[in-house]
Amino acid sequence: ALPMLKRASLLGASAAQAPLVPRSARASPSLFSGTSGKSLFAQPTPRAALTGPRVGPVAALRSLIAQAEAGAKGYDAVQYGADILPDGPPTSLTLQEIYDWIDATPGQPHAIGRYQFIPPTLRRLVDRLDVPLTARFTPRLQDRLADVLLAEAGLHRFVSGEMERHSFMNNLAKIWAGLPNDTGKSHYHGYAGNKATMTWAHFNSQMAQIFPG
Repeated sequence: ALPMLKRASLLGASAAQAPLVPRSARASPSLFSGTSGKSLFAQPTPRAALTGPRVGPVAALRSLIAQAEAGAKGYDAVQYGADILPDGPPTSLTLQEIYDWIDATPGQPHAIGRYQFIPPTLRRLVDRLDVPLTARFTPRLQDRLADVLLAEAGLHRFVSGEMERHSFMNNLAKIWAGLPNDTGKSHYHGYAGNKATMTWAHFNSQMAQIFPG
């Protein structure tokens, strides 16, 4: 079982502390078989627009995910159920300071940032990109970490036409529980209070605008 709080996610959404995901923080496999070695930084993409980390369709997709996950605080969001907050806005903290906050406040949710990374996922992605723990949790770094999850969901296959849009959207919903799947509900609907925070119609229409054709 994977106990989660409201709007919790298996890999990156608004949830909780490390015990909520029973896997090693440094040896977590990809959710999607065959994609664990892919990232936006390791292989070419079929659209030039995807190469810019802060512009283009991938940036628009990140913003759509943030609508479902982070609310108005965006890159400085901390999961609403956390009773003890970090010592400053997340973007002002180093990764080590975030890890120290997690370790010092067991038993509460620790999802953090625009994409609501939970501790096992944050550690896995940081290790995967070999980011030093002295690095600050800046918007650019958060985007880089989110891009790895997008690649694991099949972004490259989707933009190259090897995966249809609804399949990709369903994969995204398996990562971010604020997103609905094609049932119109969160992939984790009803589990520990999880629910989608946008409709399938909105999600689908936004994806069609971001990735026309």
